[in-house]
Amino acid sequence: MSGKLKKVIDESRETNNPELDLGDRGIVNILEVPGLMDLKHLTRITLCHNKLTSLPPSIANFLSLEILNLFNNAIEELPTTLSSMPHLKILNVGMNKLNTLPRGFGACPQLEVLDCTYNNLNEHSLPANFFCLDTLRALYMGDNDFEYIPPEIGRLKNLQILCLRENDLVALPKEIGELQRLRELHIQGNRLTVLPPEFGNLDLVGTKQVFKAENNPWVTPIADQFQVGISHVFDYIRSDTYKFLYGRHVTANAPLPPKTNDKSKKISRIRK
Repeated sequence: MSGKLKKVIDESRETNNPELDLGDRGIVNILEVPGLMDLKHLTRITLCHNKLTSLPPSIANFLSLEILNLFNNAIEELPTTLSSMPHLKILNVGMNKLNTLPRGFGACPQLEVLDCTYNNLNEHSLPANFFCLDTLRALYMGDNDFEYIPPEIGRLKNLQILCLRENDLVALPKEIGELQRLRELHIQGNRLTVLPPEFGNLDLVGTKQVFKAENNPWVTPIADQFQVGISHVFDYIRSDTYKFLYGRHVTANAPLPPKTNDKSKKISRIRK
């Protein structure tokens, strides 16, 4: 295996190809890939479907790197040095074993797409400055363990895609209504019963927008509107009638719906 990897690395060095695909090669430690750390010209590294359990701090030495794909490994922790990578725009750490994101992560200067799907993250997993990622356009947090989303979510003003499907969400903060550029939202498969009235500020109705919200235990009036169509849901949420219902629902301290998400249903982490 090391011989084949060396050949790939040598070809990258000789051709000066800025993109390197090392997917599905049984790699356990990238520091053991001969010559990899010397390829400072790389702008894209693909390491998906390997057996990585960690990422070395020296990953930040790839100063030109724009895309890092670590999908489907066994990584439990990310280095704090990620936030010092000046050109990193797309980071895919989906289907790993992350319980937290590193301290200072929100300082990533250019990050536009973050995919953390299929991990073990929750509202306590995010560093204090996470919502300083004002360059973020797409955030994928589906199939994790969030019960709540911090109100600071409203600071991600450039967010266009937000995926929170298949978590344990029992409520969404009113600040989500401040995401005026949002055009795609996935909240299906949670424990949501109501939506904050501020949700009505979002523009998620139309052929170019995507709004998925099925498999939630909605209160009957909202569930009825979903049966008619998404546009009716938004019209209802914007009505004074709904604002009254929402206020009563919140002040009544309605019991939380039970957890119905069977975490064993998360896509199995079968590795080749």
